Amino acid sequence: MKFKGRDIIDINDFSKEELLYILKTARRFDPQFVKKDRSNYTIAQGKIAAVLFFEQSTRTEQSFRSAAQKIGMGVIGFNDPQSTSIHKGETFADTIRIMDSYADVLIIRHPEPGSAKEAADIAEIPVINAGDGSNQHPTQTLLDLYTILKEQGTLDGIKVAFMGDLKYGRTVHALSIALSHFKVKQIFISHQDLAMPKEYIEILKKRGVAYEILTKIPDEFKGINFLYQTRVQKERFKDLKAFNKIKDEFILGKEFLSQLDKGVKLMHPLPRINEMASELDSHQNAIYFSQARNGLYVREALLALVLGRI
Repeated sequence: MKFKGRDIIDINDFSKEELLYILKTARRFDPQFVKKDRSNYTIAQGKIAAVLFFEQSTRTEQSFRSAAQKIGMGVIGFNDPQSTSIHKGETFADTIRIMDSYADVLIIRHPEPGSAKEAADIAEIPVINAGDGSNQHPTQTLLDLYTILKEQGTLDGIKVAFMGDLKYGRTVHALSIALSHFKVKQIFISHQDLAMPKEYIEILKKRGVAYEILTKIPDEFKGINFLYQTRVQKERFKDLKAFNKIKDEFILGKEFLSQLDKGVKLMHPLPRINEMASELDSHQNAIYFSQARNGLYVREALLALVLGRI
């Protein structure tokens, strides 16, 4: 597996074997699988991560900063482009060139689709895409895969349901494609106006993936191992009347506790708004906060891999 110097831009760039190798490597940093190993703290000592966030973030930015420091890296960067020379009119390309000369890996989030690939084409050091608009968020996909594997012990022979905004949700699109490498039945639950785009359904058909499309929440989630809930994104709607009509149709109230009791595990990429009741949080099968924590181990692994330190 050759990861040293490699860009992490698009989940589609990785084979099934490479995905599994990354997940296996993440276990090395997960205290559930290894005793505290202080040698991990010096894996990337002397290296610098440039964390360039052109839009706001909580989990992704802070987990990358934490991951870098946990393996011994220094961290530079910004999360407010208006506090940089961009405010003076510096171009995106020049910003990337400058930061490229100061660091050993660039971690970039930007609202424009394709911006991470553009940065990778400019930079000489590895670039990790931390989200480029509605396009890709590969490290989120990897932590989602890792969470499913960690909870279930396998990525084969399971059923995963996706619910909420399946039209615009980049996390849903990427995870669906990643899961298509495995024997996973996929179930899509949404309003017809927020249905899974046809191009992704066509990919599943070509790969022989079993799937089902539902336009209302089922009374029972029998046989479903994971429900991946997403928020309906208000910012995607031009017509607020349409948003208000849809926004409350696919929410999980405290009555969903009965489904959690039956073994369904509830995931969410976060942030959430009103689509999941807080009463669900303390249930052992509501795993969205541990899902976010798993992002730390995946990002530690990716940084170590692209730097060639493991």
